Amino acid sequence: MLRSKPTPIPAIRPVPEYAADDTLSAVYARTMDGFGVPWMGVVAMAFAHYPHFYKQLWSGFEPVVVSKEFDDACKELRAVAEVQAQLLQPPSLLPNLQAMGYSPTELDEVRACNEVFSAGNMPYVLLATRARLLLEGHDWSTGAAPSLRTSLVTRFAKPMLIEQHHADPTTRDVYADIRATLGLPFVNTDYRAFARWPSCFNAGWADLRQAALSESYEPVVKVVHDKAVALASALPNPSGLTVADLIAAAKRDAPCQEVLEVVKLFQWLLPGLVVNVAFLRAQLAAA
Repeated sequence: MLRSKPTPIPAIRPVPEYAADDTLSAVYARTMDGFGVPWMGVVAMAFAHYPHFYKQLWSGFEPVVVSKEFDDACKELRAVAEVQAQLLQPPSLLPNLQAMGYSPTELDEVRACNEVFSAGNMPYVLLATRARLLLEGHDWSTGAAPSLRTSLVTRFAKPMLIEQHHADPTTRDVYADIRATLGLPFVNTDYRAFARWPSCFNAGWADLRQAALSESYEPVVKVVHDKAVALASALPNPSGLTVADLIAAAKRDAPCQEVLEVVKLFQWLLPGLVVNVAFLRAQLAAA
């Protein structure tokens, strides 16, 4: 499955948590509980604009997320992303932040916020990748029964987000630069959380921006994309979700190609996002 950015970028209409009806709110709660995350990613909220599609996708995916195979896939994908991010040679921010007056406790708070996304993005990457595989006609083998996950899911506190209307002019300019540099019409949750510490985030983005515009960036992200495809393809399928099931559900909401273009957008952007988060994490690594 080729790494492919839709052109033009499709309209996305995420359904935020506060706007979800009781049925969707229950699905959102199960999504966050299954993934062990404190936030609904824009990817899932955009998928939820197509309610039959998202209900069918999640009902097929939910039995997988409690498996050891899924847990292992998330860990393996994160490890690959962090290795690839190091190839971009992220410079340390610590000397400058310490000179500004950041205490060890504050730096740990920034690292803890990053950990929410370093761990929590991986399930969303696999969800989007599996969705694209199915919509493009790639069968999902039922295979052997999955093993129950033995490790506990870490529960994180929900991060504070600096929305566009909260931000000062400098941060709004950074948000605009993120959208322009990454070619996206929105700013992912991760960046809005990191902007809680603007002096740290603005400096981190300045370095990340240079990396994202370099010739080294796309090959690094492609490695993560390819790994996500391989891992999603190998996941067990205890529910027996089929190509026909998901396409039929999507067609109840909109033309299937419309749904596919939205799925492709997120499946394209998420490998880059996890590399970017890993890059920003590496900038804060203690010696």
